[in-house]
Amino acid sequence: MTKTEPDGGIDMGITKQLSLALACGLAIGAAHAQQIDVDTDWAYAVRSQPADGPEHSLPGTNESYTRAEISDIYGPVDWFPDSHPTMPDIVANGRFPKVWACALCHYPNGKGRPENAPIQGLPKEYFMQQLYDFREGRRASAQQRKFNTNTMITIALGMTDEEIEQAAEYYSSMPWTPWIRVVETEEVPKSRTILGMYVPLEGDAAGMEPIGNRIIEMPEDVERVEELRDPRLGFVAYVPVGSVAKGEELATTGGGKTVQCNVCHGQDLMGLGLVPGIADRSPSYIMRQLYDFQTGARNGAAGALMQPVVTNLTVEDMLNISAYVASLSVPE
Repeated sequence: MTKTEPDGGIDMGITKQLSLALACGLAIGAAHAQQIDVDTDWAYAVRSQPADGPEHSLPGTNESYTRAEISDIYGPVDWFPDSHPTMPDIVANGRFPKVWACALCHYPNGKGRPENAPIQGLPKEYFMQQLYDFREGRRASAQQRKFNTNTMITIALGMTDEEIEQAAEYYSSMPWTPWIRVVETEEVPKSRTILGMYVPLEGDAAGMEPIGNRIIEMPEDVERVEELRDPRLGFVAYVPVGSVAKGEELATTGGGKTVQCNVCHGQDLMGLGLVPGIADRSPSYIMRQLYDFQTGARNGAAGALMQPVVTNLTVEDMLNISAYVASLSVPE
């Protein structure tokens, strides 16, 4: 049985297993990939069989799928295909063996989840540069246990320049819309993590605990988000009481420690030119990026610009800024 670390995170055993699976795909997958007889699919457990369980659906659609179909890494379910432009093949299906479908983790609409990046509406050139940075060793994670950053590096290494541009063109074409609900609180539900996302504990283990100096970002509905990957249901971010006001002070004045966010990100923090928007986006993601910039884990062009911005910030400062920018409203 795999053990978890004291903080509730995923231990190195799971990380190593995932890394090994990726490595095997890279090393031998291409050599042996071919069209196989679907009658043998049962042996590989890659297609939906009756044993996969019942089919599921979501409000607003008549479609229904099994869990295996919903989370297929080479063609995840698109619940609402009429709600977004036509996805490029690299976004919808990826490419075996190196490249998972972008839509699996970031959704067809690019809204993403706390454990990954909200990429909807990012400037096309900025989007492309991030994939180049992953591919060329200029973007990593300060937390070695953040396994999906390594997954992104593998995916970027497997993508062609044309595929990178296609994905960037697609996701940049959709403007960012509301997704995060920020709640200041002294207590949060006790939780565990599922591959980098917090979910409340259930049953006898359920209850409340002090939030401390943390941001705890959870799905509005765990089953619809984690089990069914509902791309229309966002997240609630619990933040410490007073953090939004403290973050506003730093973000709007610099507080003698940093540069006002609107200098680069625009007056409404919705982005300016090639600089991405940060308003209403995942505070967990924003916090990770600020810390990664400070530690040098992100050292591409964006890192060079952000390094002097984050140099004098404490962890609490970064948390407060993250809480504030996530609390900002954006157009429906």
